[in-house]
Amino acid sequence: MTQIRVEVVYGTTAQQKAVTLTLPEGATVAQAVAQSGLMHEFPEIDLGRNKLGIWNKLAKAEAVLRDKDRVEIYRPLIADPKEIRRQRAAEGKVMKKGGGDASGE
Repeated sequence: MTQIRVEVVYGTTAQQKAVTLTLPEGATVAQAVAQSGLMHEFPEIDLGRNKLGIWNKLAKAEAVLRDKDRVEIYRPLIADPKEIRRQRAAEGKVMKKGGGDASGE
Protein backbone atom coordinates (compact mmCIF):
# COMPACT_ATOMS: atom_id res chain seq x y z
CA MET A 1 0.00 0.00 0.00
CA THR A 2 1.28 3.46 -0.91
CA GLN A 3 2.04 5.81 1.98
CA ILE A 4 1.69 9.61 2.09
CA ARG A 5 3.35 12.11 4.40
CA VAL A 6 1.25 14.93 5.83
CA GLU A 7 1.69 17.56 8.49
CA VAL A 8 -0.99 18.46 11.03
CA VAL A 9 -0.68 21.86 12.73
CA TYR A 10 -2.42 23.73 15.53
CA GLY A 11 -1.46 26.84 17.44
CA THR A 12 -2.49 28.99 20.34
CA THR A 13 -1.19 32.43 21.18
CA ALA A 14 1.39 30.77 23.44
CA GLN A 15 2.35 27.62 21.53
CA GLN A 16 2.39 26.21 18.01
CA LYS A 17 2.74 22.52 17.23
CA ALA A 18 3.31 20.64 13.97
CA VAL A 19 3.21 16.84 13.72
CA THR A 20 4.42 14.96 10.64
CA LEU A 21 2.63 11.68 9.93
CA THR A 22 2.93 8.82 7.47
CA LEU A 23 -0.53 7.58 6.53
CA PRO A 24 -1.95 5.15 3.99
CA GLU A 25 -3.03 6.64 0.69
CA GLY A 26 -6.73 7.56 0.91
CA ALA A 27 -6.48 8.84 4.51
CA THR A 28 -8.83 11.68 5.43
CA VAL A 29 -8.37 14.96 7.26
CA ALA A 30 -10.19 13.52 10.30
CA GLN A 31 -7.90 10.47 10.39
CA ALA A 32 -4.82 12.69 10.25
CA VAL A 33 -6.09 14.88 13.09
CA ALA A 34 -6.93 11.82 15.21
CA GLN A 35 -3.53 10.21 14.64
CA SER A 36 -1.63 13.46 15.27
CA GLY A 37 -2.35 13.36 19.01
CA LEU A 38 -3.02 17.11 19.01
CA MET A 39 -6.52 16.64 20.44
CA HIS A 40 -4.96 15.06 23.53
CA GLU A 41 -2.30 17.73 23.83
CA PHE A 42 -4.79 20.59 23.31
CA PRO A 43 -8.08 19.50 24.96
CA GLU A 44 -9.76 22.73 23.80
CA ILE A 45 -9.87 21.34 20.25
CA ASP A 46 -13.46 20.39 19.47
CA LEU A 47 -14.04 19.21 15.92
CA GLY A 48 -17.64 20.34 16.29
CA ARG A 49 -16.42 23.95 16.68
CA ASN A 50 -12.92 24.09 15.19
CA LYS A 51 -12.79 24.33 11.43
CA LEU A 52 -10.23 22.35 9.46
CA GLY A 53 -8.25 23.23 6.38
CA ILE A 54 -5.63 22.04 3.92
CA TRP A 55 -3.05 24.66 2.98
CA ASN A 56 -5.18 27.65 4.11
CA LYS A 57 -8.38 26.44 2.42
CA LEU A 58 -11.31 25.13 4.44
CA ALA A 59 -11.73 21.38 4.14
CA LYS A 60 -14.26 18.86 5.38
CA ALA A 61 -13.18 16.18 7.82
CA GLU A 62 -13.86 13.50 5.20
CA ALA A 63 -11.65 15.17 2.54
CA VAL A 64 -9.01 12.77 1.21
CA LEU A 65 -5.42 13.87 1.68
CA ARG A 66 -2.57 13.90 -0.83
CA ASP A 67 1.13 13.51 -0.22
CA LYS A 68 2.73 16.59 1.40
CA ASP A 69 -0.60 18.15 2.43
CA ARG A 70 -0.65 20.41 5.49
CA VAL A 71 -3.76 19.92 7.64
CA GLU A 72 -4.61 22.95 9.77
CA ILE A 73 -6.86 23.03 12.82
CA TYR A 74 -8.27 26.55 13.17
CA ARG A 75 -9.23 28.18 16.46
CA PRO A 76 -12.70 29.74 16.64
CA LEU A 77 -12.77 33.48 16.00
CA ILE A 78 -13.24 35.61 19.08
CA ALA A 79 -14.77 38.47 17.07
CA ASP A 80 -16.26 38.73 13.61
CA PRO A 81 -13.66 40.49 11.40
CA LYS A 82 -16.39 42.20 9.33
CA GLU A 83 -17.96 43.66 12.48
CA ILE A 84 -14.56 44.91 13.72
CA ARG A 85 -13.96 46.69 10.37
CA ARG A 86 -17.42 48.28 10.57
CA GLN A 87 -16.69 49.53 14.09
CA ARG A 88 -13.32 50.97 13.06
CA ALA A 89 -14.87 52.68 10.05
CA ALA A 90 -17.61 54.18 12.23
CA GLU A 91 -15.03 55.43 14.75
CA GLY A 92 -13.06 57.06 11.94
CA LYS A 93 -16.16 58.94 10.70
CA VAL A 94 -16.95 60.17 14.21
CA MET A 95 -13.41 61.43 14.71
CA LYS A 96 -13.46 63.37 11.41
CA LYS A 97 -16.88 64.99 11.99
CA GLY A 98 -16.24 67.31 14.88
CA GLY A 99 -12.70 68.33 14.38
CA GLY A 100 -11.64 70.83 11.82
CA ASP A 101 -7.89 71.05 11.71
CA ALA A 102 -5.38 71.24 14.54
CA SER A 103 -4.52 74.90 13.95
CA GLY A 104 -7.81 76.03 15.48
CA GLU A 105 -8.92 78.03 12.44
